[in-house]
Amino acid sequence: MIVRRTGRVIAVMKLVAVADDLDTAEDILSTTYGPVRIDPRGPRRGLRLERAELGSVQFHHVSTAMDFDAVGRPLERLIFGQLTSGRVRQDSGGSERHYVPGGVFLAAQPGDSYRSSVDEADAQLTVIDPALPSQIADTAPGRAQVPVRFTGYEPVSTQARNRWTETCAYLRETLLADPMAAAAPLVAASAARLLVATALAAFPNNALTEPTSEDERDSSPATLRRAVAFIDEHAHQDITVADVATAAHLTIRAVQLAFRRHLDTTPTRYLRRVRLDHAHRQLLSADPERDSVTAVAYEWGFTSSSRFAAYYRTAYGVSPSTTLHVR
Repeated sequence: MIVRRTGRVIAVMKLVAVADDLDTAEDILSTTYGPVRIDPRGPRRGLRLERAELGSVQFHHVSTAMDFDAVGRPLERLIFGQLTSGRVRQDSGGSERHYVPGGVFLAAQPGDSYRSSVDEADAQLTVIDPALPSQIADTAPGRAQVPVRFTGYEPVSTQARNRWTETCAYLRETLLADPMAAAAPLVAASAARLLVATALAAFPNNALTEPTSEDERDSSPATLRRAVAFIDEHAHQDITVADVATAAHLTIRAVQLAFRRHLDTTPTRYLRRVRLDHAHRQLLSADPERDSVTAVAYEWGFTSSSRFAAYYRTAYGVSPSTTLHVR
């Protein structure tokens, strides 16, 4: 099923490819991940790939009914895997890693070629544009933005691994299963940022989280006003903290510090509050015969209608459905 909005594809759900011979399996993998050569071990030949997109991220379910070795060129994307059955050996970047069911891993750095050895594996893969992490976090001090790069292949802790798998499962099972949510551009964008933020918290990387002395100096009320004005004007669009920082001529850390220091909040929470106010005004003028709370919540980027209702009740003292039906 393909869900379209304003002329572009927001989500493609359950796009399935199946192979029962070596050439077709190799073609499916090469088309999806870039040129790869596979050499079978044993007589069995079988592969199934399900692919779903949610905005700028993809979710793949790959099942192989065969054992094979693979040699591939750089993936040029971040591919995080969760192995549910079988075994996988991954060799890239000068290191060799072995995974068994339950293993969670980054397949390879985007610029590295790789070798894989797969034994009848079943895996959930999450595919992310490598440019997205730099929209969430800063790296080296100074004005030049250094791309965020993951420096390890496995989660930093069991808790981090669990958080990652739970977030991926939530997005697959909740948002992808709801065509209305999948068709909302701000929901898809919010989901992508949630996924990237979770990856940054779960896997080792070069992002900096503490403000520098330059960030401290730049986080003034004047620069905060520029950041607030940008959010107020562009709340209806898909904007990131990096966009806010660029508009205010600050680093991401300086923006975060300015909001915390002067407003006791974060840029993300402030944006959520502005969007909540827009949703409130829309509900006041909406027609309950044609409009719904869920549709309004999705339009303003709230990925969960129940969480939206909780935020709304805290802010306005009533449920959003009450506002919708009061005339």
